[in-house]
Amino acid sequence: MPSGSIASLRQLRLACAPMAQLVTDSIAGLAPYQGGKPIEELARERGITDIVKLASNESALGPSPLALEAAARALQNAHRYPDGSAFRLRSAIADFHGVAFGEVLHGNGSNELLELIVRTFMTPDEHVIFGRPAFSMYPVIAAGHNVQYSAVPTDANLAHDLDAMVEQVRDNTKVIILDNPNNPTGTYVGKARLARFLEQVPESVIVVLDEAYFEFGEAADYPDGLKLRDRRENLMVLRTFSKAYGLAGFRVGYGVGPAHLINYLNRLRAPFNVSLISQEAAICGLQDSKHLQAVVTLNNQERVRLSARLAQFGRVFPSQANFILVDFGRPSAQLYDALLDQGVIIRPIPGLATHLRITIGTVAENDRLLAALGAVTQKSS
Repeated sequence: MPSGSIASLRQLRLACAPMAQLVTDSIAGLAPYQGGKPIEELARERGITDIVKLASNESALGPSPLALEAAARALQNAHRYPDGSAFRLRSAIADFHGVAFGEVLHGNGSNELLELIVRTFMTPDEHVIFGRPAFSMYPVIAAGHNVQYSAVPTDANLAHDLDAMVEQVRDNTKVIILDNPNNPTGTYVGKARLARFLEQVPESVIVVLDEAYFEFGEAADYPDGLKLRDRRENLMVLRTFSKAYGLAGFRVGYGVGPAHLINYLNRLRAPFNVSLISQEAAICGLQDSKHLQAVVTLNNQERVRLSARLAQFGRVFPSQANFILVDFGRPSAQLYDALLDQGVIIRPIPGLATHLRITIGTVAENDRLLAALGAVTQKSS
């Protein structure tokens, strides 16, 4: 048979055959994660050169100089694979927190560890609980693994409703994820209530405390999840170097939990998941307490000032993080777009139609935001 006839026959068979489903319905329904708009993207789109980005909760002061020096030194060995077990990094974290080496797990940001926990411990027959609104990757991770989930609405003050979460626990509930402080609201659950929650949840459930913004908390009852490990065995506490330590571009996070959970997670953890350069930067960043204190001090001082100034524009939600959520009482998409024209990037929040999340920057960056908000709101009034 001529080759052209064979090709035509193949096309006919493909046209008549039922279309195979390439992915599950849960994956087909997902939208890709959208981070804060990059500075370069706004410059391309609108021809703006003087841009302030306050959208991705990045450090206002950047990385520790010691971390950058360590990364530069590590480049000399960039042709080598990193230590897959991250012995030096995990040892440094273990010493810093006073935990055992076997209780520490490293990740490509704490986001990788969230995904790894679901992938390791859950099946499609099991159920995970988290809040809404909360970190936007929680439902993506659950849906990506075809896992059942309950997204429990926050209360009227956009704080996690722990009583409602406990009520959602089923016989097949395997994991509960709680971001404290909450992203995107900045609200937090106090120590006494969190301790009681950890005791209320059945022992068979793995509770994951996502404490990405832990270092910025200063409220009197602000909890340290690592000091509540005596409340339950199946507790994982996640932290990151992306926020207060200013190493977002290096992608380093870590988890602390019981050794038996870490052991299972390590079996599925990708090999060499944290680069040599990133490991060295994180080790030295962890040791630079002076730089960390400067970052936290600036953030918390500006959090007070910026919150007070933003109150003239809308409802400001009290924050324990390096960002502030504001309800402007008007469509946030329009306000967000108008601020882009002013060269100021902040963050709209899906599901919160009148709210915008604002990262706390330097004094100059925050003043630029306030001036832009004044100009935009005055123009539209």
